[in-house]
Amino acid sequence: MPNLYVQAPPSDHFDGRRFFNPGEPDTDRSLRDVLRWQRGGERSRWPSHVATSPVVPERRVDGLRVTMVGHATLLIQAAGLNILTDPVWSDRASPLRFAGPRRVTAPGIRFEDLPQIDAILLSHNHYDHLDIATLKRLQHRDAALILTPLGNDAILRRHLRGAWIQAGDWGDLFALRHDVHATIVRANHWSSRGIADRRMALWGGFMLRTPDRLIYFAGDTGYGTGNIFREMRAQHGAPDLALIPIGAYAPRWFMAAQHCDPEEAVRIMLDLEAKRAIGIHWGTFQLTDEPRGEPAERLAAALAGQGIDPARFVPAHPGACFDA
Repeated sequence: MPNLYVQAPPSDHFDGRRFFNPGEPDTDRSLRDVLRWQRGGERSRWPSHVATSPVVPERRVDGLRVTMVGHATLLIQAAGLNILTDPVWSDRASPLRFAGPRRVTAPGIRFEDLPQIDAILLSHNHYDHLDIATLKRLQHRDAALILTPLGNDAILRRHLRGAWIQAGDWGDLFALRHDVHATIVRANHWSSRGIADRRMALWGGFMLRTPDRLIYFAGDTGYGTGNIFREMRAQHGAPDLALIPIGAYAPRWFMAAQHCDPEEAVRIMLDLEAKRAIGIHWGTFQLTDEPRGEPAERLAAALAGQGIDPARFVPAHPGACFDA
């Protein structure tokens, strides 16, 4: 079967049909692995609802403010621009409206309270990151620029008529404004929307550079060898703020190659030499086995164990705002 989304020559991370993570652990899992996980009986019971206090953001911010919406959805207000990451306002992270992981926290910003969005950073095509229903609402309202790794643009164009989409490879740089740029960077992850398109679209994170700030958004990533984070530091510099996943990591035998745990998230922050970090990708959708509050608890323990100020890396709750 040919690639469903991309026509490109082979590269060091594309074999002509599927993308892969060069030099890093294999993310593919078999049906037997999935069944072993599901039959393991270690899944924690999450609450059906956790109260949140939505906030109404300012229309524009001159400096840098990040507001947590939930999971991997954040409003980044930087240098007068409004940027969303992996926007999901739907009740479920699923291709189905009646089944799949349901959110237990309401969005930290009500959709109707969003300021005008200038750009969307879309890391990959998993349903907890690429939500067509939300993107349609944003397209109808704001028609914002969507930046995404290769192949995801083909998926988007099927659903978003006339959308302003730019897709690129790892290392490609895009201008959001003459003085604000976003670069797609590596992540240790994978992609699929169904059973026949595994790793046919690329995944990644973003380095967002404004005149006076550098912000890293990881999307989804495992830690792996750690090489990609040290290379980012060498190439882009130390981020002022890093948005790093801390949840969806258990069981480790299944998840380690694709999702970092809180201890590895701290290692990412240190490898990047990030000044501050925010823990994302936890507490909204139950995707894996760990208890809901465990990522924040383990993050605090990991920081304490290394003598790191807990204010340097904080777990984000929906509605929380961070200025940097």
